[in-house]
Amino acid sequence: MKLFFTFLAAAGLLSVSAATADDVTHQLEQLISQTGDDIRAGKRTEAALAGDLKQFDALLAEHAGEKTDAVAQVLFMKAVLYLEVLKQEQKGLALLKQVKTDYPATKWASEADRVADRAEKAAAALPLKSSMVLGSRFPDFSVTDTDGRPLSLAAFKGKTVLIDFWATWCGPCRSELPNVIATYQKHHAQGFEVVGVSLDKDLAKLTEYTQSMKMPWPQYFDGLGWGNKLAAQYGIQSIPATFLLDGEGRIIGQDLRGEALEAAVTKALTRN
Repeated sequence: MKLFFTFLAAAGLLSVSAATADDVTHQLEQLISQTGDDIRAGKRTEAALAGDLKQFDALLAEHAGEKTDAVAQVLFMKAVLYLEVLKQEQKGLALLKQVKTDYPATKWASEADRVADRAEKAAAALPLKSSMVLGSRFPDFSVTDTDGRPLSLAAFKGKTVLIDFWATWCGPCRSELPNVIATYQKHHAQGFEVVGVSLDKDLAKLTEYTQSMKMPWPQYFDGLGWGNKLAAQYGIQSIPATFLLDGEGRIIGQDLRGEALEAAVTKALTRN
């Protein structure tokens, strides 16, 4: 559920206001809003969202033969719904292929390639992601940070480490950051470290933000957004996504927020 809305925000798909939107786009915005309400109410299966899916089809039928970006976006968003919410990869990929076939001259045809590639990488990462459970060792990586320095988990052996997949454009990430910063400032001297994995595309913007927020910990950035190498490797489908590791690199917490993060870090440092 979370990724569906994160993806929309990141792609700017809800940026057109009702006052300026054409008829198709306005109808799609209303449909996405309604579908979002249904998802938040717990409707996360094809059967439960049957009414919403029928409205996608009705909107497409109403504008059959129109090869515009607006109509292509309707089919594209239906594909995203299957991929990111209903978790039906085959149907979602088939719909993305249909976008390319039926609306080849639209921007959504090229966007379909990017989303399909992301879905296929997520499927490939599923075995590794499934192994990342409490008590298991977080698979190490070897990259360089934004300052060009080597960055790996092995370098933090004996430390309590929070791996934070995030982005400056992610509202929930920004909302949680004060808690992460406060926990870091309180416990860094005792052996608490943070490693950021940024899904941003603009390094200058990322650097400006981390400096303004006084975030001194290392960041991995490759400018690929949702295609981020480490995010793809670990099957990250929504952000913020965090993993708290003990001194041996074992996962002792996941997606901890607010006071729960500080409490878990305190407990981990006491044990170390």
